[in-house]
Amino acid sequence: MARLLTREVKIGNLWIGGQHPVRIQTMTTTDTMDTEATVAETIRCIEAGAELVRITAPSKKEAENLQLIKEMLHARGYDTPLVADIHFTPNAAEIAARIVEKVRVNPGNYADKKKFEQIDYDDATYQDEIDRIRERFTPLVKICKEHGTAMRIGTNHGSLSDRIMSRYGDTPMGMVESAMEFLRIARDEDYHQIVLSMKSSNPQVMIEAYRMLAHQMQEEFGECYPLHLGVTEAGDGEDGRIKSAMGIGTLLAEGIGDTIRVSLTEDPEFELPVCKHIVKRFAQTDGQVMNKIPALPLASVDIYQAGPIGPQKVPVVIADLSKISVLNAHDLSAVGYVYHSDDDKWHLMDQAADFIFCNQVPAFGLPGNLGILTYYDQWLPYAANAHCYPLFDILQYLQSAYVKHERLNFVMMDAGEQAYTPEVMTQIETRLKGDRGVVWCLSSTAPDAIQQIRNCLNRMREAGLHQPAVIITDNNDPSLEEAMVHYAAEAGALLLENYLNGICLGYQFGVIPEQHEDTLSQIRQLNSIAFGILQASRKRISKTEYISCPSCGRTLFDLQETTAKIRAVTQHLKGVKIAIMGCIVNGPGEMADADFGYVGSGVGKITLYKNKEIVKRNIDSAVAVDELIGLLKGTWCLGGTGYGHGRGGLSE
Repeated sequence: MARLLTREVKIGNLWIGGQHPVRIQTMTTTDTMDTEATVAETIRCIEAGAELVRITAPSKKEAENLQLIKEMLHARGYDTPLVADIHFTPNAAEIAARIVEKVRVNPGNYADKKKFEQIDYDDATYQDEIDRIRERFTPLVKICKEHGTAMRIGTNHGSLSDRIMSRYGDTPMGMVESAMEFLRIARDEDYHQIVLSMKSSNPQVMIEAYRMLAHQMQEEFGECYPLHLGVTEAGDGEDGRIKSAMGIGTLLAEGIGDTIRVSLTEDPEFELPVCKHIVKRFAQTDGQVMNKIPALPLASVDIYQAGPIGPQKVPVVIADLSKISVLNAHDLSAVGYVYHSDDDKWHLMDQAADFIFCNQVPAFGLPGNLGILTYYDQWLPYAANAHCYPLFDILQYLQSAYVKHERLNFVMMDAGEQAYTPEVMTQIETRLKGDRGVVWCLSSTAPDAIQQIRNCLNRMREAGLHQPAVIITDNNDPSLEEAMVHYAAEAGALLLENYLNGICLGYQFGVIPEQHEDTLSQIRQLNSIAFGILQASRKRISKTEYISCPSCGRTLFDLQETTAKIRAVTQHLKGVKIAIMGCIVNGPGEMADADFGYVGSGVGKITLYKNKEIVKRNIDSAVAVDELIGLLKGTWCLGGTGYGHGRGGLSE
């Protein structure tokens, strides 16, 4: 797999870019003025694998204290490069640039304004503003150049300035231009020790912005600077890992990215194992480089609707229950179906799988909307059962001797370019053209599986095969967290590009549990991951979405504890987006597409938002969660049990 060749940048004793390994990093959550706590947390991060550690410097005093932090780390034998995180305060950046190995500035708030104002700029006025930015930014560039300090120009989707928003809107192009303005100023000063980032809480926006930035640098400069990848405000737990792996893994698999940070609402050392898993799977190259990123072909939208699968419906989830030899009704609870004997009815959870793949057709009565998928030989005796559908190998399906389902047939195919002879490919193109009863089940075990499946589907579309496609992603990693990274990036990349109409996650990781309930627990986790991937790709909404920042020294309340409290009483509100932001830097801009926002606005003070509008300002943090719940109750539907596909009410 080839990797985009970028400039080499030296950060202390560490090189980034070129053909150097993809570096992993994180950010401290302590108060920067608490020197001992910051040093201790930095050491924990380094020992967990961080190759760079970022520390916030919101004012001059924190920037000055970086000197003491750095000295204490060196005295204890640690020389890992430090990065000062700067927002709003150029003076702090200029101090930090003389102390640490790298400074991060955000073009949206370093020398520009964010007051949510729409201003009409003519070309002359716009240029005047750029000249003003040049005057304010150039001193930092000169200091960095003099001291050998590297810089990250870090654009955030939610903190684009009013000026950029007025001309480009809330778009990836606006993100790119925001960074390019600062990069052009640096290049005019012959300063090149620069890394860039394009972060968003939406993986699709993030991916598009990075691709666009790399293309823009190539077109304008004939070269690329190193790229720092990350999905900002990804959240915590499973959701945060899925979003991060989807965004970062997709780009690394294309050869884009030189350093990564996974932003979780957890202690920073927990981010680093996730970074390692992503790099291990998606950043392994064979030494090949590319000087220009190739244009990705767009997926065809001219896809057939095959029963419940296709462009007219949300993507389906196929749950793999094949590790259970004989299914019983209780087993379906792992995939969202709960049987109540008192009323003899099945109750559906919001994350109820659409199909189950099993070894034999169950003997008990099934939920009415659940499809059974099994291999051809097991299906044939039940061909008349309306719930049951056959799974063919492509070579079986090509043979006329095999009975076909009149409405829906699932056909497995290896997406590898060398998997079939030209004669077989010709048969596929001839026999299946116009067949509206087929759903492709594509898989690949190759390291570049994403590209192989993408290429396979493009070949099919070009040959006139417009059947919907489901990805089958198997995994044999030793831990679920590693498997999750694989699932999220491989399926997520193709979902975001509209190649897929469904997802099936196979589990082969670790040792198959001896206890039946442990097997069900794994199936339940995989089902949750599948729906989490669809949610992160914005293709199917099945739960509440939390946009929460990872915390840092600017955070004005206990972010992890508050997020847990809010989640506990809102997690059943399907489709609601709730942003939980530690300070004004990460909100309200970073929560621009949230329905509700909870933002630290001062020590012990919280401001609540509905969409982008302030509803209550500077509430005491002791009662702010209750105030948020009251706001939700007043504007969202009440009542409900958490069951069904509608939105439920608030838990008390």
